[in-house]
Amino acid sequence: MRTLIDLPDTQIQALSVLCEQTKQPRAVLVRQAVAEYLERHATKPADAAYGLWNSEGLDGLTYQEKVRAEW
Repeated sequence: MRTLIDLPDTQIQALSVLCEQTKQPRAVLVRQAVAEYLERHATKPADAAYGLWNSEGLDGLTYQEKVRAEW
């Protein structure tokens, strides 16, 4: 998919220099940068679940005992 982005002149200049050094088109470098950014900032499943019960106001053992008492 094509998209338009606004970059400051300093980033465009730095990107142009990098394109010349690596002999790669700007689009390739931008795709790589986006892929690296998404990988670094992706929420890992374990991180998404960590602290999930904090809003319940119970500690894990208390919750476990409460639920088991319902059996």
